[in-house]
Amino acid sequence: MISTITEMMSHMFIQRAILVGTLVSFCAALLGVSLVLKRYSMIGDGLSHVGFGILSISTALGFSTPLYIAIPGVIIFAIILLKLGNNSKIKGDSAIAILSSSALAIGVAVTSLTTGLNTDVCNFMFGSILAMSQNDVYLSVIVSIIVVILFIVYYRKLFLITFDEDFARASGLNAGKYTTLIAILTALIIVIGMRMMGTMLISSIIIFPALTSMRLFKSFKKVIISSGVVSIVSFLSGIYLSYVYNISAGATIVIVNLTMFTVFTIIDKIIHE
Repeated sequence: MISTITEMMSHMFIQRAILVGTLVSFCAALLGVSLVLKRYSMIGDGLSHVGFGILSISTALGFSTPLYIAIPGVIIFAIILLKLGNNSKIKGDSAIAILSSSALAIGVAVTSLTTGLNTDVCNFMFGSILAMSQNDVYLSVIVSIIVVILFIVYYRKLFLITFDEDFARASGLNAGKYTTLIAILTALIIVIGMRMMGTMLISSIIIFPALTSMRLFKSFKKVIISSGVVSIVSFLSGIYLSYVYNISAGATIVIVNLTMFTVFTIIDKIIHE
């Protein structure tokens, strides 16, 4: 095992993958706790489809760095999604379904009419963390650091709106502002995470660590810490198994997350029997 790890780390592309993947997995886990508790867990899936649509259009138009186009675009759609979700006529899950299916359909249609299903589009659809460019790494590191800093700075306010938004509003907190902040941070992580996990799997690293940690822990702080640890361990284990058995990295990471969830669930049942 040690020799295999040493061999892995001798490759620059794996070093980049581990750096970016660890940061993105950690950030996704932090945001995932609030999203799951606020029942916004599927927002990740919706925004990833929106991201794919924007990336497909950017690629078709010939932009060399479509991620830079996708970030502001997905942020705008995240805010629109929240506005639609607050509309009594269009509930949150319906708003996600409308935007995600429409964006995915537009992305596929544009791809079919222009570049076709090329390597770049496949990477965004299914993920290719080992093919990340140096610019992707720089962008991912900067975005991840910003997300962590903002989460720490606004931790107490995010805690309040996560558990009792009505109380937060009554105490004078601008709940809408911080709910929007969560959506924006999620949009950032979704876009940079798509290169790692792909449109089809990115929501899993947001949802799984939070749900796994909630099997055993009940306090917000403990769930946050546990989610971060579970997410990083799942990512590193997934990368290792992917390298050893030559399996898709994104799929392997999700399978490890599923295994962790199963193990925590079994432990929870044993403890409470």
